[in-house]
Amino acid sequence: MQVAILSDIHGNRHAFEAVLADAELVGADEMWCLGDLVGYGAEPDACVELARRHAAICLAGNHDMGVTGAIGLEEFSTGAAIAARWTQETISDANMQFLAALQPAGEEDSVGLYHASPRDPVWEYVLSALLAELCLDSQPQRVALIGHSHVALSFVRPEGDVATGEARRDGDDLDIGRGTGEWLLNPGSVGQPRDGDPRAAWMLLDLDRWQARWRRVQYDVAGAAAAIRAARLPDSLAERLGYGQ
Repeated sequence: MQVAILSDIHGNRHAFEAVLADAELVGADEMWCLGDLVGYGAEPDACVELARRHAAICLAGNHDMGVTGAIGLEEFSTGAAIAARWTQETISDANMQFLAALQPAGEEDSVGLYHASPRDPVWEYVLSALLAELCLDSQPQRVALIGHSHVALSFVRPEGDVATGEARRDGDDLDIGRGTGEWLLNPGSVGQPRDGDPRAAWMLLDLDRWQARWRRVQYDVAGAAAAIRAARLPDSLAERLGYGQ
């Protein structure tokens, strides 16, 4: 089975639709979302409805939990808190209920699913081999998927060795089969990449061959930015989309 792995959509309908089309193009059998359907973008209802229609599995991200009130907004940046309060005021009751029912961690087909990390599914940013080592110590699964950092990454710990990691670019293929070690994989962000590449990021996971492929997709950045400005959200949330930051 081939699974489209998505994370950090952040209310960016334009990016979400582009990734879903790309996933269909390459023959993904289903889609798993690692959380943050809502957040910085201006189309939360559209994104939640797309996830409700297409996602076989969906986790809660910290922005989803901030919007539902499961966690307080005092820990968010100013822009993120403004966007969360706006989302609370505009999102439909049905979509709010959907978000409130989600959890930040899970497991499927022996693969760990965490919005942020196995140690802290809500908040921890895994951006270094040291943090990956600590997460691999605590995760019960050989392969785990994480989001939250908005950066496409892979970390591996071969048996008897220490963890190493690297950024992943469009078209990167990786053998994660048994005997290759323990893995933490981040697909990158659909709606707000932060690795200098403004294209929407996602990952195709082949559970039969245990292979991962990272993909990037062009989308209507100007349209997503215009929606943010029309909603009178902070202009920085629109501006950063064009820089992938």
